[in-house]
Amino acid sequence: MSHKESTHTSASTNKKRRHVDEYSETMRKEPPARRIISSYLPKPKRLTIDIQAEDEQIILLLRQHVVTQVKWVAIVVVMIMLPILFSVSEIFSFLPSRFQFASLLGWYLLTTGFALESYLKWFYRVYIVTDERIIDVDFISMIYKDISTTKIDKIEDITSLTSGFFSSIFDYGTIIIQTAATKQELCFENVPKTSKVTALLNEMILEEELEKFEGRVK
Repeated sequence: MSHKESTHTSASTNKKRRHVDEYSETMRKEPPARRIISSYLPKPKRLTIDIQAEDEQIILLLRQHVVTQVKWVAIVVVMIMLPILFSVSEIFSFLPSRFQFASLLGWYLLTTGFALESYLKWFYRVYIVTDERIIDVDFISMIYKDISTTKIDKIEDITSLTSGFFSSIFDYGTIIIQTAATKQELCFENVPKTSKVTALLNEMILEEELEKFEGRVK
């Protein structure tokens, strides 16, 4: 088959794929997300990823619930306040002023670096559901990230785990996805609205089976 024929066939096939609102009661009730800085983004507008295939649509993007980030935020606040406490108590008043200034500058640079690294790990560690697959992006550093993917039709089982007082109050938990792919398990850690995410995945599995039964996709 020539390249031109292959492109035509692919385009024809993609035209038969329905929009998520047509088969998902969960997404039908969700307005498209417009803010990028959020832990729950349904049907995000103007958002693309570098491994996204042509005509592949992002249905849901998840990050860890903001409540789970309180620990590092609290550490940053303490690191900011420490020099002020030391200044009031005059513990290091015997040191030369230049040394005090250099130490203070170094401390706040360290604090800024820690805060920036913690934020970037939260922002770029994402779990993505598209109309074709599940994508787990584990952000390690600015130059390295681990990406795991699996097709929707490879999903074999979905388990939602919610434990603890804060998880129940703020509605977040962990979703474990068993697959028939090379990596047999994908884990969405501490994501919000686990019941909605699980419902969406089940709806997508049913839609995938229906597509194959009706011959709408190959």
